[in-house]
Amino acid sequence: MTQTSLSDPSMAADDAALRRHLLDAALPDLMDRAEALCRSGHGRIVSYSRKVFIPLTQLCRDLCHYCTFSRVPGRGQKAYLTPDEVLAIAREGQRAGCTEALFTLGEKPELRHGVARDELARLGHDSTLSYLTAMCDLVLKQTGLLPHVNAGTMEADEMAALRRVSVSQGLMLETISDRLGEKGGPHYRSPDKVPARRLETIRLAGELSVPFTSGILIGIGETRAERIDALLALRDLHRRYGHIQEIIVQNFRAKPRTPMAGHPEPDMDDLLWTIAVARLILGPDMNIQAPPNLSSADYPRLLTAGINDWGGISPVTPDHVNPEAPWPAIERLRAATATQGRLLVPRLPVYPAYALDSARWQEPSLASLVRQGMDGEGFARDDDWCPGSTVTPRVRPPAPGLEPDAGIAALLDRAVAGEMLGEAEITRLFATRDVEVEQVCTAADNLRRMVNGDTVTYVVNRNINYTNICTYKCGFCAFSKGSTEDHLRGKPYDLDQGEVLRRVAEAATRGATEVCLQGGIHPHYTGDTYLTLARAIRAASPDMHIHAFSALEVSQGAATLGLPVRDFLARLKAAGLSTLPGTAAEVLDDEIRDVICPDKLSTTEWLEVIGTAHELGLPTTATIMFGHVDHPRHWARHLIRIRDLQRRTGGFTEFVPLPFVHMEAPMALRGRTRKGPTFREVRLMHAVARLVLHPLIANIQLSWVKLGPAGAHIVLDGGVNDLGGTLMDESISRAAGTRHGQEMPPEAMEDLILAAGRTPRQRTTLYGPVDAATQALGRGAAPLAPLVLTAPRKQDNKRPPAEQVRKESVCHAE
Repeated sequence: MTQTSLSDPSMAADDAALRRHLLDAALPDLMDRAEALCRSGHGRIVSYSRKVFIPLTQLCRDLCHYCTFSRVPGRGQKAYLTPDEVLAIAREGQRAGCTEALFTLGEKPELRHGVARDELARLGHDSTLSYLTAMCDLVLKQTGLLPHVNAGTMEADEMAALRRVSVSQGLMLETISDRLGEKGGPHYRSPDKVPARRLETIRLAGELSVPFTSGILIGIGETRAERIDALLALRDLHRRYGHIQEIIVQNFRAKPRTPMAGHPEPDMDDLLWTIAVARLILGPDMNIQAPPNLSSADYPRLLTAGINDWGGISPVTPDHVNPEAPWPAIERLRAATATQGRLLVPRLPVYPAYALDSARWQEPSLASLVRQGMDGEGFARDDDWCPGSTVTPRVRPPAPGLEPDAGIAALLDRAVAGEMLGEAEITRLFATRDVEVEQVCTAADNLRRMVNGDTVTYVVNRNINYTNICTYKCGFCAFSKGSTEDHLRGKPYDLDQGEVLRRVAEAATRGATEVCLQGGIHPHYTGDTYLTLARAIRAASPDMHIHAFSALEVSQGAATLGLPVRDFLARLKAAGLSTLPGTAAEVLDDEIRDVICPDKLSTTEWLEVIGTAHELGLPTTATIMFGHVDHPRHWARHLIRIRDLQRRTGGFTEFVPLPFVHMEAPMALRGRTRKGPTFREVRLMHAVARLVLHPLIANIQLSWVKLGPAGAHIVLDGGVNDLGGTLMDESISRAAGTRHGQEMPPEAMEDLILAAGRTPRQRTTLYGPVDAATQALGRGAAPLAPLVLTAPRKQDNKRPPAEQVRKESVCHAE
């Protein structure tokens, strides 16, 4: 029987044959195939959840013969943690960087213990599950930790109530053997350990779309055949509902002062056999966990049998179920995982597949918290940095002894050689972690050195956003305003021509060689508005480079004049336009555009406008605004589309990754986005862009406004050769919530570049030299005069034709 056939649905019907095969196969053979199957589904990643353990009550109506978690209430002892005690534990976990609040409790103690009933009444509840629901809600609202609950067997209404306040739930099947509940068995006098009852709870979780954890407990008297039957039962439920996100294979540990204190424990080979069998039955995609603290120093060997998860690891609370077995410290766990060539990655209580589909698997309010806590692949964010924040980003050194990946090395060699990588290969580069990230960034930086040397360029420029009024709203944009939206950040404005020209003249006196003009899609602007603006600037400042008008503004302007885009671009060029910004691109994939800007230019339309500009001799930049509802496959598609257009036209001057700033973005405020990309993702976006776009685009630029000086310093070492513009007036990112200022003058630019061990050079927009006299104007420049934000003016003209043709939205949350 082949490795794949063991998890093939066509073979599952013959479970008897499968059972015989698994019972007869040699352990090394089972382990080899299980590990290979695990690698095919999860690669090198081994996950864990950073949790705080909240034992709400240790009373239980069951009398399992191996359990020390359950206890008999003593005189004067409380039956339940109080709300204050629950919050104290949760807040300690919050301070330690936990993402999960694991609520563990005995089953329905009020059905056995009067003290439980009395205390629940004093707390204002009639059941343990009612109190649990309230405490989950309390922790959610006060700390933002994501509750995962192990609440025992439940009815559908109880589970549904908990679903509203927890992101996932769990119940160990333990065994499918009824005989273990007979007199003398470990589950005697434990009514909630009846296998049929537990299977029904797990089934109900499937009906309710609850991400669910289950598993088996081995070594309590069951046979290997019964273990297989239990795993097959779980497999069948998962095939029906798709809700079992994790299977735990837990080995029995004998504990003092229990009826099974002298019972033999399963040895390592028995545990390895069971893990391998679980993997072969459940297939490559299932998450299979074995607790590391129950296998002493041998636990890294568990990775060779097919697990891909270590379970919940707490930096602050003990394992209350197995208090004699402390969890390994997370850094020690990381190093141990590396000994098997694997990468330790934090996850949320919900695994990536369920986090990425949170609209199905969580209540809306919880789905928002899951999105905010995850990265682009659905794992947990690995630090508290986000674009625009003042938190200093950090880069952890690779796990000691962890070797780079040979497959990644082969992809990097091909990219450096100028080969065109495909979508799956680029997506793989974006998925790198730990030592692999350094592998990618080092390759990108070596390529940067080969192409650009050690020079880092920048341009002295001024941003002029001539209006923030926009008829339509993109979900990511905090800059645009309606004409009467004074309550939003900043008042609506519409600069008159005199104020625009004043800013251009002031920029020239401060050494600027470029003005960058962009604005909202004002309901009364026409193509003539843009033409008039370009002509006025060109007449007033003949030597100033006019970098203006996104693809969206060009499309809108052409539509209002009834012109083809090509003809309108030609008129703009004749009026003085020099280059176009590559904004309004966001992510060039309509799967994403349909969510964040459904009324905006489609991917094809954006590429057509920009491609036409290139054909007319108007170079442009290329951008990506990433880290909101997008994922690595979308980034790969974006890069491929930029690369393909550059191969045809050669018109892109640089590629500029723009990390999404979430703080004031409407979609983020409604809980529909992530908190921007993680810093790992930011580093990879710049590095992968360098590699994928080579040799077609030579310049990779970072956005210091979004990264801050500390982030820029780090990202410079991953393939970047340009710091962009000094900006003078930055308003779009600041409207979104970034806290990194509105100008970085030449002196600060050069200090940052020198601190990174590189050589600064001021450039023009098209990467030409800047004369010494102009450079001198930018040094020690006078402060900017106060801005005049011209209030919206009454318009007598009718709305432009574009309003009647199609709705467009502002493009400049970038």
